[in-house]
Amino acid sequence: MSLSPELLTLFMFGGLLVGLFMGHPLAFVLGGVAVMGAYLGPGPRVLGTIINNIYGNAMDNYVLVAIPLFVLMARFLNDSGVTEKMFEVMRLLLAQLRGGLALTVVIVSVLLAATTGIVGASIAVMGMIALVPMLKYGYNKELSTGVIMASGCLGILIPPSIMLILMASYSPVSVGALFAGALVPGLLLGAMYALYVLVICHLKPSYGPPVAVEERAEYSTGQLMMMLVKYVLPPMSLILGVLGALFTGIATATEASAIGVLIAFLLFMIFGDRRIGTCFRTMIDASKTTTMVMLVLVGATAFTGVFSRGGGMTVINDLVMAMPGGTIGALIFMFALVFVLGMFLDWTGIVLLSFPIMLPIINQMGIDVLWFVVMVAVVLQTSFLTPPFGYALFYMKGVSPKGVEIVDLYKAVVPFVALILLACVLMAFFPWLITGLPSIMLGY
Repeated sequence: MSLSPELLTLFMFGGLLVGLFMGHPLAFVLGGVAVMGAYLGPGPRVLGTIINNIYGNAMDNYVLVAIPLFVLMARFLNDSGVTEKMFEVMRLLLAQLRGGLALTVVIVSVLLAATTGIVGASIAVMGMIALVPMLKYGYNKELSTGVIMASGCLGILIPPSIMLILMASYSPVSVGALFAGALVPGLLLGAMYALYVLVICHLKPSYGPPVAVEERAEYSTGQLMMMLVKYVLPPMSLILGVLGALFTGIATATEASAIGVLIAFLLFMIFGDRRIGTCFRTMIDASKTTTMVMLVLVGATAFTGVFSRGGGMTVINDLVMAMPGGTIGALIFMFALVFVLGMFLDWTGIVLLSFPIMLPIINQMGIDVLWFVVMVAVVLQTSFLTPPFGYALFYMKGVSPKGVEIVDLYKAVVPFVALILLACVLMAFFPWLITGLPSIMLGY
């Protein structure tokens, strides 16, 4: 049986959605649909070629070595306990500011994003140490949960980010250029979240009341500044060590990730419990995350390989190029497609499925690949926040106290999704927000 390219396209994407709605893991759905698509489309002989592609493009890719190292770096930093201490210091410094706790969440989350890069860990940590105090001090429920979820998602955008590494391995853009290109958009989103918190708490003071004066009076300003130096400078050294080595050309992304692991391990030895059991658990957790990413990578490589050999790429190319509005219409269609896919897939599956299809079209249209890839990375911020399968919603629900329902979380993400889309519009009109830093630092 040999399906036409059009029918094969419908079958493979339809099968993908059916498998996901049945609750099966993404990696196995991708691989299973690929095998069935091979028999229904180009034929079973194509599977031999796909196996070679999996080994050559995924398993033998030196850039991807950075992923397990960055994951391990994040785990060591998370287990060091620095995050909780850093939050407490910032909370007290901003105690008398309306919305100060929510603003603290944004600031600490930006620092976490630049050191951990794992969304689940960032949201879980901030949810456990920040949500209860915010609700205790009378903060609005939607504002509290929304700012934790949105700020936690910055981990996949602000470098060093395992998502950007995976994107670089599937595009002609280097990891260094992607890191530089995503830095300003990531900080811009963080600034937009902070500004939203300040504005909404000014317009509605009950949303973010200040902390009691008595609690702030327990510490002098000098004590707080010493605590700030002690608990904020170490994570900053990690950020500067990794990004500095990369941007100055001293190290590649893989080598910079090894530097990050060393610094994070030292922080764990200084601030953590230094137990062998904790180190062992950290290694196991890092291995689980890496295995998940690699399994999805294998399944997606098989899926896109069969899809391409069956003529599906041509179908999608013709569909995109037929969009009204020319290049602008095609871009809007692709970004909208990424946004919709984000409601059902995680970022790993979206990147691995869309890049082999979209990047050839982008090259054909003569669009700056760096700008496009970073724009996709920004749009993918919404993939964690949009129901029904927004992972941030489930991470947040898992650490929320009684009284916080899933409906509250759905309401909470609406203004932050709107801010992400607004940031995309700004970067579409002002592309130098993405390309400016790589041009200055790397001569891109």
